Amino acid sequence: MVIACRACGIGWREGTEPLCHHPDHEHSRHERHRHRTPVVLPSGTVVWAASFEESEADNYARDAAPSFGLYFDEKWTPPWDHEVVPFPDFGVPSDVDLLRQHLAAVLVRARAGERIELGCWGAHGRTGTAVACLAVLDGLVPDTAVAWVRDNYCARAIETADQEAFVAAFPTT
Repeated sequence: MVIACRACGIGWREGTEPLCHHPDHEHSRHERHRHRTPVVLPSGTVVWAASFEESEADNYARDAAPSFGLYFDEKWTPPWDHEVVPFPDFGVPSDVDLLRQHLAAVLVRARAGERIELGCWGAHGRTGTAVACLAVLDGLVPDTAVAWVRDNYCARAIETADQEAFVAAFPTT
């Protein structure tokens, strides 16, 4: 289990010293599960969503290595070609255009048959938000993208109301 403080945007393992001690902050428990999940976008294009594993050996073990990875947490330092886009945990990126540019580029690569991986730490909030935005770039109506990701990827995807609003307002150009 992981304990999360959404106000601080941090999480820690249950049973370890809390990283947030603010008396007015609510902390919630989350069961972690591993993602190495193919996501079929509305057009049929496939991308992979991945969570970060604690063991480096497990973290980068794959049946097939990605051609490119787009990650939303600095923990990611895989041996394959990749970029890390700033995106706060439990938040939304401050540079919408930067995220859109990176997602548009990975969509082109995925449509060309490259194996593309997206990931953060748990692969729910930031990764789920990015997959929803990618689906919008792939032609999905923004108002339906959150429900689509939860139905077609993971029911826990997109963790906050701010992330839901971000997807609904995501610009395609």
